[in-house]
Amino acid sequence: MAQQNEKEKAPSSLENLTCPLCLDIFDEATILTSCGHTFCRKCLKNYDLSHLDLDHMICPLCRKFTKLSVNRVDDFLTNETVNGLVDNYHTECGGLNAVLEMHPKCTASKFHQESDAVSFCRTCNNYLCTNCDCSHELMTSVFEGHEIVSIQDIINGKVSIGHLSEKCSIHKQEDKDMFCEDCKVHVCLKCVIVGHQNHNIKNQADFEQQLRLKVNDLVQRCAAKKTELEKNIQNVEVQRHEVYTAVQKLLDDVSQAYSIKVKELEENHQNLIDQINAVKKSFDDDLSALKFKDRHRIKSICSSITLVSNDRLGCLETDSLSAHTMLCEELDAMLKEATDHTSAAAITKRAQEKRFKPAADTRLDLGSISEPDPKLQVIQCVDLRGWMWGMTQYSDDSVAIGYNGTHGIHVDIIDSAGKQEQYANIPSNMKCCGLVFQQDGSLCISTGYTDAHLYSHNCSRKSTIYVNSSGCYLRLNRSPSDEILIANFGKQIYIYDPTGSTLKHTVPTKHNITRQVSATRSGLLVTSSCDHKPIVVTVYDRYGNAGQSLRAPSGVNLYAAVDEQDRVYVASVDRKMGNVVIRLYDLDGLNLNERVEFNLLDMTLTSDWCYLVSHSPDMLAFACDKKLYFIKVLL
Repeated sequence: MAQQNEKEKAPSSLENLTCPLCLDIFDEATILTSCGHTFCRKCLKNYDLSHLDLDHMICPLCRKFTKLSVNRVDDFLTNETVNGLVDNYHTECGGLNAVLEMHPKCTASKFHQESDAVSFCRTCNNYLCTNCDCSHELMTSVFEGHEIVSIQDIINGKVSIGHLSEKCSIHKQEDKDMFCEDCKVHVCLKCVIVGHQNHNIKNQADFEQQLRLKVNDLVQRCAAKKTELEKNIQNVEVQRHEVYTAVQKLLDDVSQAYSIKVKELEENHQNLIDQINAVKKSFDDDLSALKFKDRHRIKSICSSITLVSNDRLGCLETDSLSAHTMLCEELDAMLKEATDHTSAAAITKRAQEKRFKPAADTRLDLGSISEPDPKLQVIQCVDLRGWMWGMTQYSDDSVAIGYNGTHGIHVDIIDSAGKQEQYANIPSNMKCCGLVFQQDGSLCISTGYTDAHLYSHNCSRKSTIYVNSSGCYLRLNRSPSDEILIANFGKQIYIYDPTGSTLKHTVPTKHNITRQVSATRSGLLVTSSCDHKPIVVTVYDRYGNAGQSLRAPSGVNLYAAVDEQDRVYVASVDRKMGNVVIRLYDLDGLNLNERVEFNLLDMTLTSDWCYLVSHSPDMLAFACDKKLYFIKVLL
């Protein structure tokens, strides 16, 4: 009886000691402290290789975050309890190879259960003793076509018998050859009848085929992505060569200008020396003439001293020579270096746009490296047909404008050429307080203080989001990974998954009220209080940690947008003066470093409510009240 209990206990223990990732017995079991789930350390390391850009690990089972230190997975704690159970299991089973060394018993006949198996029938999925093996050979009318392999070949590893169906722990004689998709468990036929009626049931073969198709699809996609990335790496090297060529041209131009200037300086220096030597000779000749004259006079005096009873004095006047030396100004040639958040082609373009500007002929310097002055250019101004309540990017060349009219929702699609058309795939009986298009074309619309609705292409509602009211309409945006971002004039940001069904994060913004929010590729959040004091732009991580806020001067409102290169544009709107100043910032952790202050833009500003959207690295859209401006960025 005890032996039977041990046999029944072993499979359960083996199941509990199986890593969810590799489906094998734990090898150096390691625990995730945030949720307590355990995996092999080597499995976690392999899993981490595809997430090296994150400073945390997302649990493959529950999706909770575990903070990573400098050594990443190596610093995770070992699950000593599970490792101890694994050691006990290996000891009780006689080592890792015990299963291979055990001689299986016959499973084909209940009369021969104690007999050693000599073969295995892949068709019946049963071990066969000598008698059952003979029956398979003799009873051809019943067992014709069955595939038989010997036990010795299985033990020696020459053949594999594949997956054996487990026996049901409740109905001992039944195989667990079905899978319940509702409960996510393997069951036998009797379990289906008793406890899984009306559930979605699949047989084992279909279940495995479905998983294999999914895995095969992932394998093919991985291969395609690998090929794409390898081509991209090759393109980066091609662009690197172009950059080197452009930079080498700069060096050659500077060297050539330097040689010319050095020659000019040497000639000028020699000319100055010749002039000084000429002046020196001239003064020397004048002094010699005076000396000769005085000596002549002395001789005359000496010769006539006897005749004259008084002496004569001679005076010597001497001019002074001032020598001036010229100083050479040293050329300070500055080459701008490309960053890891710009593409290789952009770097090449910037390098090729740089020009060497020689100094004027009257100046003794080599010149300077110049590039076009950064500026903004309004390329289109569109009159809107109503008061703008929300704006979002629709494509690289167009935006969607939401109006909150008395007759329901109206959304216009407007491109940079000024073309307008109404977006029709939404119901017309609700308000539009904020909107955002997702990558698959789905539209999320906020209709008031608490509700936001997600619609597909065909106008069908996919989900509804409810948010606690803070006394202001919900403002929407999305992250680069298609998460839905919601700000509601409170001191928090809500982050939902792309389906709108799951609240992933609630990020506290304790430093200020948030009216608009954008997200970077790395997961940081750029918030704007817009026209609510204190008027600030602040960067947060998803734990609520904040950087130094940008504060607006008195009478100025701030609106921020993030472009696809994770650069931050901030519009400073002075409604009283009727102008807008846009600045470009680079992210330094959670802080914003000003990179460019663009030229002043004169615009029609009749309200405090504005929107700023980045289409692409060289296009912005700015809306205020009934005006929409498309702005070209020239860096």
